[in-house]
Amino acid sequence: MSNPERPQIAIHWLRRDLRLEDNHGLLRGLEEHGEVLPLFIFDTTILDRLERKNDRRVDHIHRTLAALKTKLEGLGGTLLVMHGEPMEVWKELTERFAILAVTANHDHEPYALERDATVAAFLGERGIPFRTYKDISIFERSEVMKDDGGPYTVFTPYARKWKALFTPEMAAAFPSEERLDRLWQHAPLPMPTLDRIGFSATDLALPPAHLDLDMLAHYAETRNLPGVLGTSRMSTHLRFGAVSPRALVRQAFLSSETWLNELIWREFFMQVLYHFPSVVDHAFKPAYEHIAWRNNESEFAAWCEGRTGYPLVDAGMRELAATGLMHNRVRMVTASFLTKHLLIDWRWGEAWFAELLLDFELSSNNGNWQWAAGTGCDAAPYFRVFNPTLQQERFDSRLTYVKRWVPEYGNANYAAPIVVHKIARDRALAAYAAGLAEKVALH
Repeated sequence: MSNPERPQIAIHWLRRDLRLEDNHGLLRGLEEHGEVLPLFIFDTTILDRLERKNDRRVDHIHRTLAALKTKLEGLGGTLLVMHGEPMEVWKELTERFAILAVTANHDHEPYALERDATVAAFLGERGIPFRTYKDISIFERSEVMKDDGGPYTVFTPYARKWKALFTPEMAAAFPSEERLDRLWQHAPLPMPTLDRIGFSATDLALPPAHLDLDMLAHYAETRNLPGVLGTSRMSTHLRFGAVSPRALVRQAFLSSETWLNELIWREFFMQVLYHFPSVVDHAFKPAYEHIAWRNNESEFAAWCEGRTGYPLVDAGMRELAATGLMHNRVRMVTASFLTKHLLIDWRWGEAWFAELLLDFELSSNNGNWQWAAGTGCDAAPYFRVFNPTLQQERFDSRLTYVKRWVPEYGNANYAAPIVVHKIARDRALAAYAAGLAEKVALH
């Protein structure tokens, strides 16, 4: 019998899987152990790096956890929410509970891998198994490899192999919601307030967490038009695991191969980060470390604040600041503008997006910024420079998007362009060519 002063339980550690339905690790814990207490840790190692204390992502996580806690308490269970450095939290938990086992779902980012290895070693010393499961993607790590055993660095052959390896069973749901009767039954546990963890409430407004099937049927035609609701808007829910990636892939096969490819791009960048963790701080292509970035701080501020004089760029940056989101086509245009027109290091832009994006995911943010800058694997070639004016004419010809976010466009109050497209393009081509030539000269 368990000691009532030190309850005997299993723990499922929630991280990027903030849902009770179709949750692989949670199901394993419920089936194999029972008496499961779901846990979330507000990790100070991560939170302390966030400069904004009104961070929408922290607010979103807190709200999501409150809703999960309410659901669990309706089933007689509860959710334990802790705040601190993970190892310190686990030390406290092993003193508080007789822990039978810990389950979690994989996280492939460099910090998460190091954290999980440390926690696994600590629990292992105490005879507590720590098992993690694939849940945030269909394929992961080294499951889609080239015939020679190496990782893919070009998307198209990766996607081709992904589709060749895929079977419908891989997207089958893990019915964790059907085993919630095996939760640890306990009175509600207190949850720290946002203020207690050092943050404040925000103007968070998320798109709904359900798919518009009519939109998906026309996704290929509408996804590049920022002025219409032509994308799934699932990115934030997917990033935090509030929706199942398997459910989205099942629907993509039914509705839109174009959208399926976008989901595969996410997994492609995940495996790139896993196999090449140096991309966090360095160009995937070392030759591009020799580009002489201008890094003009006043021009960077104008870009951040949406004052470049290029309406589509400014609209995107203002949408980001106001909502924490930005249309994907516009993300490409704004990133190209920063790295090519202004010759500002892609790492500056990546960090700005990382600070503001609700759907920030290290692998995708890094991969897409390096794609735009020409420094990454399977990147747009450096001589491809988006013309923001032509992009606006092509994808927002009626100015629906621009007028929403830049209402002063067209009158005297609107900023003059901070660079001339042709001059900036020529300057970028020269700087990139010189940087690549320097790499050759050094070798």
